[in-house]
Amino acid sequence: MFELFKTFFLLGWVSFGGPAAHIGYFRTAFVEKRQWLTESEYAQIIALSQFLPGPGSSQIGFSIGYQRGGLLGGIVAFLGFTTPSIALMIAIAAFSQQWLDNTWMQGVIHGLKLLAVVVVFDATYTMFKQFCQHKRHQALCVFTTCVCLLWPSAISQSICLVIAAGIGYFYNATSIPNTVTKHPASNTSTVNSINLSLSEKLALTLFVGLFLFSIFWPTTNMFTGMLQDFFSAGSLVFGGGHVVLPLLQSTVGSQLSNDTFMAGYAAAQAMPGPMFTFATYLGYVLLPNMPIIGALLATLMIFLPGFLLIIGLLKQWQNFSQRSHVLPMVAGVNAAVVGLLMAALYQPIFVSAVSHSLDMLVVVSGIFVLRSIKVPIIALVTSFAIVGCGISLLIN
Repeated sequence: MFELFKTFFLLGWVSFGGPAAHIGYFRTAFVEKRQWLTESEYAQIIALSQFLPGPGSSQIGFSIGYQRGGLLGGIVAFLGFTTPSIALMIAIAAFSQQWLDNTWMQGVIHGLKLLAVVVVFDATYTMFKQFCQHKRHQALCVFTTCVCLLWPSAISQSICLVIAAGIGYFYNATSIPNTVTKHPASNTSTVNSINLSLSEKLALTLFVGLFLFSIFWPTTNMFTGMLQDFFSAGSLVFGGGHVVLPLLQSTVGSQLSNDTFMAGYAAAQAMPGPMFTFATYLGYVLLPNMPIIGALLATLMIFLPGFLLIIGLLKQWQNFSQRSHVLPMVAGVNAAVVGLLMAALYQPIFVSAVSHSLDMLVVVSGIFVLRSIKVPIIALVTSFAIVGCGISLLIN
């Protein structure tokens, strides 16, 4: 458990760039280096996170921990990955946002955004070679990329995954490259039937109960109203942290000034780790009499729905994906997932990070170093932070 916490905790300090970048960091740490799961298992987790509401990259991290060490492993992974961002957002809420205007800090953030381009490119390239060996899968990948770039929304992502699964269904399972492996523990009875365990039933029941409570229960005071607002937002958000903005602005945002609300949102975008820790900032300022409690409860409530769904559905999803007639569908979905990453690599990661030729030179150099020399991630983070400061000083 200590190794699990330590790994996620270190990632929580350096994972800039949003959910797509987090996918790249997780793949490097858990698939490539530690080999805690296969490329296929990782792609299945990514695909499930795309279908469910909630913080996608945090659900992936929770799933990795859950597979590694059960419920405790999932909680440890979540705490490790999210604690740095929570601490930073509390500090921002408690003090000021002046550091965001500091030239040196802006340079560090810019350098880490460039690193995100490198990491996501490496993950996308590797997964493309793994899951897009056939022309039909390459076509699905390109199709998904184009659709998501032309129509960027959670709906378009879900539609592409469904289309990819449907197209994959029409191909014989024997024509799929050997990238989907069955879990050793799988057997005929578990693969061909749906048997929810007690923990899965409890998780799904708790999700439904709390969701209905958050929507229909009359708000009696600001404290319970805040908990209801954050849980309902976490239950309804498809597409990541940027989508949570309009939901929260229409609920808790009405209780704050627009400047205060948007300052927290801007700070969340500059932080490493999940953008959903925007809730940490809001909880702090919404309950000034007990700000730390407000921050922690708001954070818990916005993450909880997605984690309850993972507990209830992850094993069923894995069993479902092992059925012989489902294997071609999984292969199609895997190809579409690569397309989602390609689209995210360009927009918003590349577009927000690379603004001139010097940035491009740094990115190309970083890709070469990462793929040829295999430099440790901490060395890359330090190097890109320094380079980012240098670029910022040159430009300004």
